[in-house]
Amino acid sequence: MEKTDILPWTEKYRPKNLDEVAGQIETVTSLKAFVNAKNMPNMLFAGPPGVGKTTCSLALAKELFGDSIAGNFLELNASDERGIDVVRGRIKDFARSVSLGEAPFKLIFLDEGDALTSDAQQALRRTMESNSRVTRFIISANYSSKIIEPIQSRCAVFRFMPLQEEETKSALEKVVKLEGLKLDESAYSAIYYVSEGDMRKALNILQGCAMHSKNINEKLVHKISSRAMPKEVRTMIECALKGNFNDARTNLDTLIISYGLSGEDILTQIYREVPKLEIEEKKRMKLIEIIGEYNFRLVQGANERIQLEALLAQFVSVE
Repeated sequence: MEKTDILPWTEKYRPKNLDEVAGQIETVTSLKAFVNAKNMPNMLFAGPPGVGKTTCSLALAKELFGDSIAGNFLELNASDERGIDVVRGRIKDFARSVSLGEAPFKLIFLDEGDALTSDAQQALRRTMESNSRVTRFIISANYSSKIIEPIQSRCAVFRFMPLQEEETKSALEKVVKLEGLKLDESAYSAIYYVSEGDMRKALNILQGCAMHSKNINEKLVHKISSRAMPKEVRTMIECALKGNFNDARTNLDTLIISYGLSGEDILTQIYREVPKLEIEEKKRMKLIEIIGEYNFRLVQGANERIQLEALLAQFVSVE
């Protein structure tokens, strides 16, 4: 057995170069131009999880440094200590040393940079400026607003968007072919529905399904990911809107027992189905308002079952 066979698929099939990155076409084009020019600014990668921020950083480093990557690339994750002492010590020492290899600078990648403390960010901004001749920084963050303005102004900001359905499907098809799997068309749509453009989540779902069967369908995807099938949620909502509270309540029981969903999970799926209902706009707005109210109650710690049934009762009374 090869070492890669025991890796999770998110690592086993991580793109080795920028050409293999799914989606983010404009960002990848810019990064390839930086590689060709052997020059780049400090960069801030901002966007939701699983859309390619870390992958692009690692692929960029591999293309820039080749075999000499070990001495020229430093990666720090949020799981590492990220206080001011690390910035003043390890990061500063690495940043001020001269690069080894063809590239005229070293590269420091701070993954999940929004986990850096405020003091560490203040210390970092001066390090970025004073060592700009020999070191470049890439900072990735889920929330760019948590990165202080002085650092943002020192970086070229790249916004990463959630992957589109076709981009997710194209990336999954490569894995499906290599693993000898067979997916229904509905299974691809189901994986995208659950992952919401998060490629890491999509690969984890696919690997979970592959452990059960080589032939993967929509039902298996929802079962593995502990999500109700959209049509079942929609049926529950439609029963409530027609005034059939008992039927809606029975459907709710089925969702809770069959899928083991939490109250917030069910509420999120209800929220995603409301825009698809063929109802008047004013009625849809009222439903969204009700969902918002009950989401607040659940977050505050109210009983899930009581609140979900109360939500269905509210849906029944909407005119």
